[in-house]
Amino acid sequence: MLRDLYYYLYHQSPTGGIPLKGTGIALGLLLLAVHLWALLRGEKAKAFLRAFPRSYPWGVALLAVGFVWSMMVMQATDMGEYFFLRRWLLFLLPVAFVLVISYVKEFLAVRALGSLMLLAAAPVLYAAFLQPLTSRLLLPILAYAWIIGGMFLVGMPYLMRDGVDWLLKSDGRWKAAVGFGIGYGAVLLVAALLWY
Repeated sequence: MLRDLYYYLYHQSPTGGIPLKGTGIALGLLLLAVHLWALLRGEKAKAFLRAFPRSYPWGVALLAVGFVWSMMVMQATDMGEYFFLRRWLLFLLPVAFVLVISYVKEFLAVRALGSLMLLAAAPVLYAAFLQPLTSRLLLPILAYAWIIGGMFLVGMPYLMRDGVDWLLKSDGRWKAAVGFGIGYGAVLLVAALLWY
């Protein structure tokens, strides 16, 4: 089952993979939902953002999703001449998961979010790969933003705490960030519905 999901997400199946239209609609709706919630429930959203970087339960939950995703990728990916390492890596992943949730409690949620952003970028890039429409670039732009942001969140997780503090110091910054998210989500959704 995980192998079939891998083939679908990473376009390894002979019948194709995750479609551009479905990816655009799903991400457009996700961006709209998150940012509209932040607009309509501003105080709750701000409180969540302040608490998130040090939230251990969120860290464990997100890291568990990342762990399952990583196991799926490790099980199904073509490792070429390093195929003999697969069983060792499949053994080390659960060990690393347990060690991380046990000993890396500081900013665990931020690190886990960053790793999920890195994992999620590849299927989005595969969905837009070699598509003829120029508007497809909305997806790679988002994916590369996730890649850059994910690397910083994993390597320097305190930057999220500092970034949230900076964002919430000014009402104008908050509204601009929320407005940008709503706008990007709306443009992506419209492009997916009309052209993809």
